[in-house]
Amino acid sequence: MTTSTPALDGKLLERLQGAVRGEIIQPADPDYDEARKVYNAMHDKRPAIIVRAVDVGDIVATVDFAREQNLLLAVRGGSHSVPGYGTCDGGVVLDLGRLRGIRVDPQAGTARAEGGCTWADVNHATHAFGLATTGGVVSSTGIGGLTTGGGMGHLARRCGLACDNVLSADLVTADGAFRTCTREQNADLLWALRGGGGNFGVVASFEYRLHPVAGILGGPTFYPLDGDVIRRYRELIADSDEKLGALLVVALGPPVPFLPERWHGRPLCGVVTCWTGAEDEDDRIRARLADLGPVVGQYVERMPYPVINTLFDELLPAGLFHYWKGTFSHGLPDGAIDAYVEYGATTPTIQSATVIFPIDGACHRVGPDETAFAYRDADFATALSPTLMTRADCEASVPWARAFAAALAPHSLEGGYVNFMDSDDQDRVRANYRQNYDRLTAVKRRYDPGNLFRLNHNIAPRAGGSQ
Repeated sequence: MTTSTPALDGKLLERLQGAVRGEIIQPADPDYDEARKVYNAMHDKRPAIIVRAVDVGDIVATVDFAREQNLLLAVRGGSHSVPGYGTCDGGVVLDLGRLRGIRVDPQAGTARAEGGCTWADVNHATHAFGLATTGGVVSSTGIGGLTTGGGMGHLARRCGLACDNVLSADLVTADGAFRTCTREQNADLLWALRGGGGNFGVVASFEYRLHPVAGILGGPTFYPLDGDVIRRYRELIADSDEKLGALLVVALGPPVPFLPERWHGRPLCGVVTCWTGAEDEDDRIRARLADLGPVVGQYVERMPYPVINTLFDELLPAGLFHYWKGTFSHGLPDGAIDAYVEYGATTPTIQSATVIFPIDGACHRVGPDETAFAYRDADFATALSPTLMTRADCEASVPWARAFAAALAPHSLEGGYVNFMDSDDQDRVRANYRQNYDRLTAVKRRYDPGNLFRLNHNIAPRAGGSQ
């Protein structure tokens, strides 16, 4: 449904245009409809303006403008926010998509990446030096949202979460100030950015610690949907070297050449392997995968590390309709496995999936108060993600996801991973941050007392304040 968007005062826009080098897109402009699109088509918003920033000065000017005019401000990196926090109605969208510079220092083992980068950008730049850091599992995901929420991925067991590898960040706060955040300077902000979401400002760049990762043994192995397969997977994670990344996926069989056609569209479970250990161990890893259950399809080969983060790209392009729920758990209790099997059997579409991320190993060697990411005792994070081709079908699948989450709740911890939460999960914010919530509130109160950055899983600056 198309609705009109009130125009902003022309003189105000002239003043803003004089302060930015990037493009300002308004509703009357021919590329407005394309510019306002986000990854999740459930969110069809009409911002008053979209600012395509080209440098930090543009970020500062846009933040100042939104604050002074009391306008909603949405910050967009890769635009993958499932709740649609990268857009808004009637406000300002600050689009960082043109800020994609990366500088790798191979001697120091670090990379500085601008806030509009995707994981495809970072993986490409760092792989040239045989280095990598933990990123997402869809290459078009923006680094900003994933990192500030915590950041799970194939390398988490070996290298920690994405936020654990952030050494510093350049941040523009709600007052328009540019702040470099390190352990020595603005340390409270660095702590909050490492898991506290987009509550504290616009990250202009991150500095990441890199790890020696080049070629890997990677790819999916599919099995019939069976609780015994999942229980054996649980054992695999418990006794495997941390160099083995292995996501568990419950889904319908995709139409890929290595899966027999009779399994296409049928409920399956799969393990997506990312072995970063020695190549002479590859056969042992394949044997462990074969031990999980009857293999109905497999593509596990040597590949460059960046390839593993592209395997779901074709299945999950921009423009589909998504709804998400998320949980944390100690281990994989039998009751949770029963729920995976029961609800997995009625997975709505081939694009939909339940993905279980192991977050043990290096993730457990960071204390619960060292970063804002609080669930250092969790062994797994589950994402429930019905993904459909139309809005009506997605809305019809919401009860499935909610019922699935309710079935997992008795076997899960109270909170969940903020990057797996949808817009109807604002009441879980305190639980999602656990013992770190009050400290995050204090940081929010200091740097964003007016809650300019509220289009997120919001940490209000005052107890009982606006969410």
